[in-house]
Amino acid sequence: MTAPIETTGAADAQPEAVLSGAKGQIEGRSLGQIAWSRFKKDKVAVAGGIVVILLVLLAVLARPIQALFGLDPNAFNQDLIDPNTSLPTGSWGGMSADHPLGVEPKFGRDIATRILEGSWVSLVVAFGATILSNTIGTVLGVIAGYYGGRVDAIISRLMDTFLAFPLLLFAIAISATLQGGAFGLEGLPLHITVLIFIIGFFNWPYLGRIVRGQTLALREREFVDASRGMGAKGPYILFRELLPNLVGPIIVYSTLLIPTNILFEASLSFLGVGIQPPQASWGGMLNQAVDFYEVDPQFMIVPGLAIFVTVLAFNLLGDGLRDALDPRSR
Repeated sequence: MTAPIETTGAADAQPEAVLSGAKGQIEGRSLGQIAWSRFKKDKVAVAGGIVVILLVLLAVLARPIQALFGLDPNAFNQDLIDPNTSLPTGSWGGMSADHPLGVEPKFGRDIATRILEGSWVSLVVAFGATILSNTIGTVLGVIAGYYGGRVDAIISRLMDTFLAFPLLLFAIAISATLQGGAFGLEGLPLHITVLIFIIGFFNWPYLGRIVRGQTLALREREFVDASRGMGAKGPYILFRELLPNLVGPIIVYSTLLIPTNILFEASLSFLGVGIQPPQASWGGMLNQAVDFYEVDPQFMIVPGLAIFVTVLAFNLLGDGLRDALDPRSR
């Protein structure tokens, strides 16, 4: 008669004992940790993020840096300008140790200081307009997607109406009308407020459509049905169940919308209806460089590169975030 086979060791061990013998401890990771691990593997996106952080820091610290080093973006340096040609003396637009990016023609103002001054203007307008459009688009998009029916039809037609507006012409008309003063504001605060309102208020349908489409898919998920079964009302489901699951698309769209808003602000300033001189702005500097680009290309290259690098960095960051938060979009 065959003796029973004894089973010892790993077969009789408890699951905890088996796991403790593994090479590493098994730990769960949150969705944020998983997204971060994907994002940091994308070296191009990480580089874009670093450039964005540096640009934001420069914009935030622009005024303190100017005060610390005694820089004045509107200080004239007529001694650096040739009175016969109105061009900077020296080569490469008057580049020197005191003016590393040269000086502008005619007035001799330091280009580096004006680029630094214009950075916070562009980013304030871009971030402000993005926050405004995201707020409106998110709220209306999630309401349209969740309730559907007549509510969805009304909001969708409203989106189509806003998308049909000739935004550039409309922005030019409003900006030109409000140049003197309005709403108790004047000067730079008025120009920044008007630009934020125009760009943000008329761009919300793009995010609204994205949020609406995501909400249409999420409202049929089990966790939404569970909330309804427990007696949760519409506002609770909208803001406590659906919105947290829309954070990823909203963040990705925001990083892609900010460079678009920077370009739009620069375009309006280039056309003369955005930020008004003597306040420095990248678009305004390009406008002034039109008369001198053939004889002093430095004056056009520097603000053009500032816009190019900023927009490229935000786009690279946005692409990396999109791949990290939604790898199926690759």
